Amino acid sequence: MSQQNSDLFPYPDRSLRVTFVKETIKTLSFLLTFCLIPFVILKANRLDANLSKQMTNHMKTKKILFVVTSYDQVPNGTKTGIWIEEFASPYYLLTAEGIEITIASPKGGKAPIDPKSTKPEFSTESVKRFFSDTSLQEKLNNTVALEDIDPTAYDAVFYPGGHGPMWDLPENAISINIIESFYEAGKPVALVCHAPAALKNVRSQNGESFVKGKKVAGFTNSEEIAGQSTGEVPFMLEDMLVENGAVYQKGADWQSFAVNDGVLITGQNPASSESVAEKILSALKSVQ
Repeated sequence: MSQQNSDLFPYPDRSLRVTFVKETIKTLSFLLTFCLIPFVILKANRLDANLSKQMTNHMKTKKILFVVTSYDQVPNGTKTGIWIEEFASPYYLLTAEGIEITIASPKGGKAPIDPKSTKPEFSTESVKRFFSDTSLQEKLNNTVALEDIDPTAYDAVFYPGGHGPMWDLPENAISINIIESFYEAGKPVALVCHAPAALKNVRSQNGESFVKGKKVAGFTNSEEIAGQSTGEVPFMLEDMLVENGAVYQKGADWQSFAVNDGVLITGQNPASSESVAEKILSALKSVQ
């Protein structure tokens, strides 16, 4: 063995040299691991902090206010209220995503359900689920009064339809303020079927009709006529929206159709309820 190799490996025996190399590698590996532990812990802590922050931000965007009607009978004596599919379908879709929902109405307390919407021909899976869900029924029987709502506590507002909202929401000052404040704050404002009637007296910051120049969907004249319900409404929704300057949008009668104009989301009819809820979810993700 040369003098140079003897300096590197002070063991003349080959087996001793192999053992020496192995032990050296083990020692170096131990030292390297020991030195890296603080770095790994620091990195893990940072990742955990970032994940916690992301989860906190995510949870902050998961409170939605549902505004429902308190109106239960139109002037001709017909019972009315919420069209239950338009409440139940979005509720179950949104809560499945972990969203917390508060239900409010002009008067508070029990919110009426349109009896017609409970008939077998209108009983979708979500409607059937609602009528076997005593917990949700209890919530709808104990809504919060609009005057007790703090709009800043919520990230979006949703209005289910039915003929009821056409009678008590267009003139309701608190509802009007909620819509205006949510929209001005960049928070999703969603309405389906007859609920866009609540936009009738809402104003933009410039004092003009809120719907002017905006794409808005809602129950069509042809659907109202086909449903033989023109005597149960104070005005034709499609006509009101057009007269107030909306860029009225519609699809085929009774088919799902929903549209958004910025954070304003509207749907045409009961079949559009889930599409509106999906658009709410998309809007919430975009404003996180």
